[in-house]
Amino acid sequence: MTIETLLDFRDIDKCPRLVIKIGSALLVHSDGEPRFEWLRTVAHEVAGARERGQEVIVVASGSVALGAAMLNLPGGGRETLAHAQAAASVGQIFLASTWAQMFAEHNLMAGQVLLSLDDLENRGRYLNARATLRELLKRGAVPIINENDTTATNEIKFGDNDRLAARVAQASDANGVMLLTDVDGLYTKHPSEPDAELLTEIRGVTPEIHAMATGGSGSGMGSGGMSSKLLAAEIAERAGIALTIIKGVDEYPIGRAMSSNMGTVFLPKRDDNAFKSWIGGRMRFNGSVRIDAGAVKALRDGNSLLAAGLTEVYGKFERGDVIAVEDSEGRMIAKGMVEYDSPQCEAIKGLRSDEVSEKLGSIPRSAVIHRDQMVLM
Repeated sequence: MTIETLLDFRDIDKCPRLVIKIGSALLVHSDGEPRFEWLRTVAHEVAGARERGQEVIVVASGSVALGAAMLNLPGGGRETLAHAQAAASVGQIFLASTWAQMFAEHNLMAGQVLLSLDDLENRGRYLNARATLRELLKRGAVPIINENDTTATNEIKFGDNDRLAARVAQASDANGVMLLTDVDGLYTKHPSEPDAELLTEIRGVTPEIHAMATGGSGSGMGSGGMSSKLLAAEIAERAGIALTIIKGVDEYPIGRAMSSNMGTVFLPKRDDNAFKSWIGGRMRFNGSVRIDAGAVKALRDGNSLLAAGLTEVYGKFERGDVIAVEDSEGRMIAKGMVEYDSPQCEAIKGLRSDEVSEKLGSIPRSAVIHRDQMVLM
């Protein structure tokens, strides 16, 4: 049984494990004060899900906004990296204790998990995070997850908690992701326009769907926007995970969305295995290769990437790194774990297998990127 509608997100049979993402603007007033009563209603809804038998993971923004108000930092704590990191340090403690208090009212435990991009990009650390989440859920705790803004820099950040939520869903084998925001879902145009229509179901995020999104956070407190939510939906849909965007402004937001049946549901396109799901969710690469039209067709036909199809090599990478595969126009068409380092790829690009052996002086590997270690975009 799989998720097909918005109501399915609270069906224990179709969605036994759910990730709920809450943005800064929902948790924190514009003056930096927490929305305690609203938060209490969300904790009540999480407790209700647990009573139904659902396991729930919460991805919560707000630490920077909270900490900035407490430290009296300008610009919501985002004027400098040092401000953001200091604000996060103070805000994370307050946010975690608040969640713990709210859940304790329902006899639930909260477990804080702070993640960086590297924690989910590095295979070993990804598996460690996966094991931690599973153990917390097994022991009956509700994991409360946020990006570790106290140490993250612009170069090693997710940049938004929407994609973090999708990656956490991958790591925890969740069935659904629920993104709470300030609008009912994805509209064909900006929601303020009179002829804008709400899209209730989307099967596959296309360039046309991306064109409907408006980037940036309307509140000024968060780091996401509708564009980041579509990127999260792409990560989820490749991993066989359904994702929904619902309005979270009012109290008891999940129940309100369900009763009105208002939201946008992104249905998965395929169900990659755990390893391919991790590759498909990768956001940062040490390098890339470009391939010719014949190789593009071969990959789309289900074949591995051979040296003969390589035309250009970029960056510095080692065997075992996940790299991007681009067509002749520079469009990413795949991600995969490479079997050669970048100098070797440069040396063998365009060569047939017998020529690769002669060039390297050794028996060549079966492919530059094997199809079992590659995900098409």
